[in-house]
Amino acid sequence: MAVITGAGQARPSAGAPPIKTTRAESAVDAGTAGTHPPLRLGKQLIILLGAIAVYFGVRHLTEGSATTAIANAYRVIDLEEALGLHHEQWLQETFASSSWVSTVFNWIYIWGHWPVIAVTLIWLAKRHPGIYLRTRNAMIMSGAIGMVIFATFPVAPPRLTPLGMVDTVTVSSHAYRVLQPPMFTNQYAAVPSLHVGWDLLMGIAIAVAARRLWVKAIGVAMPVVMTIAVVLTANHYIVDAIAGAALTTACWFAAWWWSRRRELRLQPAAA
Repeated sequence: MAVITGAGQARPSAGAPPIKTTRAESAVDAGTAGTHPPLRLGKQLIILLGAIAVYFGVRHLTEGSATTAIANAYRVIDLEEALGLHHEQWLQETFASSSWVSTVFNWIYIWGHWPVIAVTLIWLAKRHPGIYLRTRNAMIMSGAIGMVIFATFPVAPPRLTPLGMVDTVTVSSHAYRVLQPPMFTNQYAAVPSLHVGWDLLMGIAIAVAARRLWVKAIGVAMPVVMTIAVVLTANHYIVDAIAGAALTTACWFAAWWWSRRRELRLQPAAA
């Protein structure tokens, strides 16, 4: 006979045989509860470094012509105007006109992306391996899709179009060129914004994994702050940020569906 505990789970009563759990049930329960066996960090490091090397190594090869990229940029602007979202120039002139504000958002754009991604993934891999795997898979998936879009639809960012916007990062900061050398960048990879999309992935993972409310709040704030930064530094249009967020959110749920399907596939074999 089983006794229902306060947590709503059944445990065997005294003298009753222990309840056996199949491998498939354990896998499904683990996936639902967000737990996962410890990961081999060395293996994960190799996977991530390989993916990043491919991303940067291939990204510059997807760069289209300047003429095509600027023509596509005006298509994006036309879409924004139709949606009432074309406010990039006004936003920069209004909120990033002072040097200190511009510097703050430059640093958010620079140091709030790759360094934050690296720290978050290390923390997830060590403390929350199940969420780490979902985040890693969503990041790789969205990066692959992003490269296809960059190659087929190159778009010049606001700073490279005749909109009168200032490239604040290049003008006042050289740190970005250390983190992301020009030889590995695609300057016409504006759509979608993976700066926003990948920060959103990290933010979702932090909000899901963290126990403290203030840490969850940081996860929620990260993509919002990065969205403001990419617009005020003239690196992305508002539509770019929306596209990046939509892409990575879809990949987050796709990664969950794939892992859930893999776990459930174990059930018939173990029954």
